[in-house]
Amino acid sequence: MQVFESPSEEPLIAADPAVVPEASAAPQENPQAPPALGGKRPRVLFVTPEMGDFIKAGGLGEVSASLPRQLTRLCDVRVLMPGYRQVRRKGGSIDVVRSMPASAGLPAWSLGRLTRPDGLVVYVVLCDELYDRDGSPYGPYGAGDFADNDVRFARLSLAAAEVAAGEADPNWKADILHAHDWPAALAPLYLATREGRDKPATILTIHNLAYQGLYGADRLHSLGIPDAAFTSEGAEFYGQLSFLKAGIAFATHLTTVSETYAREITTPEHGCGLDGMLRRRYAAGELTGILNGIDDRMVIPPEEALDPKALSEWKRANARKVRKIFGLTPSRGPLFAVISRLVHQKGVDLAVEAAENIIAGGGQLVVTGRGEPELEAAVERLGERHPDAVGVHIGFDDEEARQVFAGSDFLLMPSRFEPCGLSQMYAQRAGSLPIAYRTGGLADTIDDGRSGFLFSSLSSSSLGGAVDRALGAYRRRADLIAMRRNAIAKRFDWTGATARYATIYSRALEA
Repeated sequence: MQVFESPSEEPLIAADPAVVPEASAAPQENPQAPPALGGKRPRVLFVTPEMGDFIKAGGLGEVSASLPRQLTRLCDVRVLMPGYRQVRRKGGSIDVVRSMPASAGLPAWSLGRLTRPDGLVVYVVLCDELYDRDGSPYGPYGAGDFADNDVRFARLSLAAAEVAAGEADPNWKADILHAHDWPAALAPLYLATREGRDKPATILTIHNLAYQGLYGADRLHSLGIPDAAFTSEGAEFYGQLSFLKAGIAFATHLTTVSETYAREITTPEHGCGLDGMLRRRYAAGELTGILNGIDDRMVIPPEEALDPKALSEWKRANARKVRKIFGLTPSRGPLFAVISRLVHQKGVDLAVEAAENIIAGGGQLVVTGRGEPELEAAVERLGERHPDAVGVHIGFDDEEARQVFAGSDFLLMPSRFEPCGLSQMYAQRAGSLPIAYRTGGLADTIDDGRSGFLFSSLSSSSLGGAVDRALGAYRRRADLIAMRRNAIAKRFDWTGATARYATIYSRALEA
């Protein structure tokens, strides 16, 4: 499918004058460099608490559905995840490979194996007492976390170590264990503290440093963690056990999901108390930022929208559908959107404040997502105050989100921090211009004044200034069309990320 070529002119909209200060960066690989795996096809165990094929709570679920498939041309990749009720229902036939014993305070489990229609092998940790329940991967819907998440995800991590070591499937063992976020982060510790010298290399990808998996030190023995690992340079975090810090301490290499976020987490402002350890690993070249990719086939305009007039009509037609879905009055004014978890991190409170400015400028706003009860209530009250101009759906539906990307003119994304972010990528490919705080992956993916709008102070006035710039662009139709074309022309596929992961794998195997 063809898309627009990016114009070569200077930005048509005045850019935010603030710039991101450059930290001294560790050496980075060429993202387009060919993979350096020495002619081998390494076996990679990709360990995740969620996967979009079955169940997801956020961007990690999308990444876990996409990245392993991209890596299959280079590696023998197998995914390992908990055997949630949703996996049992959607996964089809699951073969039991082997039953495994209890360990410490972790219950016995069985290794299941299923194969997706495209051939991807997914291993499943079968343990009904931990995973056969309704809810998200982390807790009951709308009711916080499960009380036994330490056991649930320590079981996943130890199972990962046992699979990687070849103990759970006698016909397969890993060269590399690639763990994702705190629920899988004990796996590098379990492998590092096992007997024997022939151990897989371990990669830990940090998707969001703010979620660390903190539990009392009294849980060590129940979770099978040796006392020797509970130190300031290991799993101990201010007297507590931190799953994520354990992974940071014991993994062969660390990655996170954008280059700017990799720098940010080495600072006290964004390091969540782990910045000292992360600075050391960054300086040693052991922490790498690799921007996530997306599968954008469902959001890019059709080929006939290559013509500027056709593009405008495509956007208007989709906007009419969105207004109908959300019960808004017909309008030819700009349509803004929030497609997000409704949590403090995402700056939803700032978006609510910006709504008055949007409405005063002749715009409308739709909000779709779920999250913290007080923020859900805040957006619902906003909708009640402005029923003709603000539409709210509490919940999340992929089809509806794609429709909103296609129909909206602007996406509000004032996240206080954003390790990577995917919505701004989908929005740009659909010609919806993101309005975002200059942080993390947002700074790495939005060209201010060309494919969206960045602001540099976390305040309602700074966001309001960016909204005013967007409203001004909307009134200057030639500028709006040019920015849409710039946005649609951007590429966020997995090609560069896959090559960079291959390089990291090669280095880990050589370490």
